[in-house]
Amino acid sequence: MRIKFHFSGLLSIMFLLLIFSQQTNAQRSKTHWAADGYQYYRAQGNEIVELDTRDANKKTVLVTKEMLTPSGQQALSVANFFLSDDGRKVLMFTNTKRVWRYNTRGDYWVYDLTAKTLKQIGKDRPASSLMFAKFSPDGSKAAYVSEHNIYWEDLATGDVKQLTFDGTKKLINGTFDWAYEEEFDCRDGFRWSPDSKAIAYWQIDATKIKNYLMLNTTDSIYPYVVPVEYPVAGEDPSSCKVGVVAISTGKTTWMDVPGDAVQHYIPRMEWAENSNEIVLEQLNRAQNDSRIFVANVSNGTAHLIHEEQDKAWIDGKSRWNGGDPVGWEWINKGKDFIWVSEKDGWRHLYKIGKDGKESLITKGNYDVMSLPLIDDADGYIYFIASPDNATQKYLYRIKINGGTAVRVTPADEQGTNNYEISPNGKIALHNFSNIYTAYESEVVSLPDHKHFSGTVIKLNQDAKNKPEFFKVKTADGIEMDGWMVKPNNFDSTKKYPVVFYVYSEPAGATVTDSYGSGKNGEYVGNMADDGYIYISLDNRGTPAPKGSEWRKCIYKNIGLINIQDQAMGAKEVLKWPFIDSTRVAVWGWSGGGSCTLNLMFQHPEIYKTGISIAAVGWELTYDNIYQERYMGVPTDDASREVFIKGSPITYAKNLRGNLLYVHGTGDDNVHYKNAEMLINELVKYNKQFQMMSYPNRSHGIFEGPGTSLHLRTLYTQYLKEHCPPGGR
Repeated sequence: MRIKFHFSGLLSIMFLLLIFSQQTNAQRSKTHWAADGYQYYRAQGNEIVELDTRDANKKTVLVTKEMLTPSGQQALSVANFFLSDDGRKVLMFTNTKRVWRYNTRGDYWVYDLTAKTLKQIGKDRPASSLMFAKFSPDGSKAAYVSEHNIYWEDLATGDVKQLTFDGTKKLINGTFDWAYEEEFDCRDGFRWSPDSKAIAYWQIDATKIKNYLMLNTTDSIYPYVVPVEYPVAGEDPSSCKVGVVAISTGKTTWMDVPGDAVQHYIPRMEWAENSNEIVLEQLNRAQNDSRIFVANVSNGTAHLIHEEQDKAWIDGKSRWNGGDPVGWEWINKGKDFIWVSEKDGWRHLYKIGKDGKESLITKGNYDVMSLPLIDDADGYIYFIASPDNATQKYLYRIKINGGTAVRVTPADEQGTNNYEISPNGKIALHNFSNIYTAYESEVVSLPDHKHFSGTVIKLNQDAKNKPEFFKVKTADGIEMDGWMVKPNNFDSTKKYPVVFYVYSEPAGATVTDSYGSGKNGEYVGNMADDGYIYISLDNRGTPAPKGSEWRKCIYKNIGLINIQDQAMGAKEVLKWPFIDSTRVAVWGWSGGGSCTLNLMFQHPEIYKTGISIAAVGWELTYDNIYQERYMGVPTDDASREVFIKGSPITYAKNLRGNLLYVHGTGDDNVHYKNAEMLINELVKYNKQFQMMSYPNRSHGIFEGPGTSLHLRTLYTQYLKEHCPPGGR
């Protein structure tokens, strides 16, 4: 998935901190809860501490700095940590290295709280080569991936056994290739069995995937090639299969999942609450047929227990908590599980049994947005939804057997509410913000939502020049949500320039009632102080909780429906008496960059200035999982035509306004090829524009000293020159 939006203002800082956090953490873990569900663990400084949700002043040091100091070395800098199920050992991740987006390689150490010993695991492997190390359920072993092979280690003796031997850069055991990682969020590719005697794992065979060759021209005297296995739309994906290896013998039994291993994906796999079966989801190549299989690990036989089809796509990623496909929502002692489906037109929760029988849990014209907790013991499910306002988020609770959903979030906390709920269902870490209130956190009891500790949630009613939410209905009858920030000292008798911020694709929405919306981090200074009106609209096809028809009508229409909606929405905005239609600018990053290009090219009568960053100019250059999910599989000229019709390059000859195009030459996500194809087309038709390429910068264009400030300065100067600020 491409970067959805470029966050702004204070949110830009928070986003960078989040990215840093994610780059220094192996698995993007949530809160580490203690067994009773009232305490939780955090790494603070060079210590691991236990905190109590009921007493903000209570802190117990679990692992001290001295405990984290190997003999003759400095104390370990802990990026992430995990406790064994019995609470006697702590596994710590350190010395991390980046793999594509996140730091998922590094070194691992185990501290034994009983024996009071600190030992490095995998110490004979290359430095910073271990991935996704995890304790066995019985706490006696640890397993990890190193250089695409799986190992396990006896924590008492230090003996290491290699379980797979065929791993290479292209034959991948226990983790994933670029496309799976980017588009399914699949990174951790192996699971311990409940009895600690076997490991289930993915094997990805990317040997037939062609390399995209990036060229590094700055890090040595002679340029060198950086290959990335990258299957573009229309190219076959990697072959994928799931095996179970016995740790005693090293023998792998492959699961006999029906179908061509190349023409399907397996984005989810877990043990089926026992050590005899695994459960997995298989998506066909077009991602509109989802099948769930239960497989016998002794002989590999798999039987189908559930199937669902869709006229557009089935986006498994949106159904996982936080986009992380780890875990399976089992209930009733492993006899049933919770599943999410849009088959009735809304994203709802279903209970499905191993026998395939299913029943609808949530009902009504609203979307379940995420699933913080299934409290099987008490018979409730907590989920996030917002039936009345698609820009907001609230916590609801419903009985597992169905009934009426009850809102848990207080009525006066209007905005975006997120929760990390303790496994006991009694405590939650509550995070709140809205478009004018900065992020606040508190601990609350559930289900009564009483305040325990932290900041008492209070809306910032004194905020100046609050962003305004509005709705606009186009001539086509499409109603869209939007936000607007007016200039400070706004004068309704004057006309002001307007800058539209866009993303517009299925991977993200921009109009949310959360802090940072309405702020532009690419602008040096303050747009409102300088006299700009700043606006964003969410068109059809964005993942707003407005039902599947809203989200999926963009199927085979990216670059068309979203562009039509944005342009028609802009036309309505331009009717407002305080908008200067001669000073209209648009900008976006990644998918938003593509949207910017299409708006400039398809509707030059509206948009006079555009700033497009890291855009897909030709849809057939982007990866197959993302592009084929939303545009179909291009197998012939007819099916390729929808990709061409939605591509900005198709319309480049229509450019009339001022265009700044920005791209990093080291972008492994949206390749620099897009920039050069666009340049060729603009040159062909003598269309003048400004171009900035950043050598060896990735999709985020942040690497290297001075890069971010340079880009922000370039952005600001170009906007001021070609779309001058201030009322007239």
